[in-house]
Amino acid sequence: MELHGTTIITVRKGGRAIIAGDGQVSLGNTILKGSARKVRRLGIDGKVIAGFAGSTADAFALFERLESKLEQYPTQLTRAAVELAKDWRTDRNLRRLEAMMIVADDKVTLVLTGNGDVLEPDDGITAIGSGGNFALAAARALADSDMDAEAIARRAMDIAAEICVFTNTNITVEAIDDAE
Repeated sequence: MELHGTTIITVRKGGRAIIAGDGQVSLGNTILKGSARKVRRLGIDGKVIAGFAGSTADAFALFERLESKLEQYPTQLTRAAVELAKDWRTDRNLRRLEAMMIVADDKVTLVLTGNGDVLEPDDGITAIGSGGNFALAAARALADSDMDAEAIARRAMDIAAEICVFTNTNITVEAIDDAE
C-alpha cells in the first residue's frame, strides 16, 4: 500500500515568505494521523524553513542531508540545495527516496525533487503534494488581493482541503521575513 497525502505551499508577499502544510498522513483509504508536522525550521540559526511531501522517513533523511549542506554553506541556501540535489540524484540510496521539498530563506524559495531539480518559482508561489495544484491555483488567484502572505497560504490550504481527500485543515505555518 502506498502512503498518500500532503499539501505544502509557499507564498512570498509583502516582505515575508510563508510555508504552510497540512497534517494528514494516509495509508490507502485510511487516515493514519491528522496532526503530522511537515513544515519545520532548518539550519543552525533556524533561518531556513522547509516543507515536505512524500514518505516521512525519506523526508527526514533529506532534512538531515540539507542541514549538513547548510552547515557547509551557511548563508547559501541555493548552493546547499544544489549540492543536496546532486547527492539525491547520484547516490544509490538517496535515489530511492520518494519525497519532494520546498525550502525558503530570506532571499529565495526553491522546490527540490529526486530528479535533481532545484526550481525557483517566478511569482514567489509554489506548491507540492497531492493537493498542491489546488492550493497553487487558489493562492495565485488570491495573490493580487489585499490579503497578506500568511492569509493567502491559509486560505489556499483550506481550499485544497475542501477538494483533496488526502489534505486536511490541521495547518502548520512557518514564516521568514525577506532580506532588506
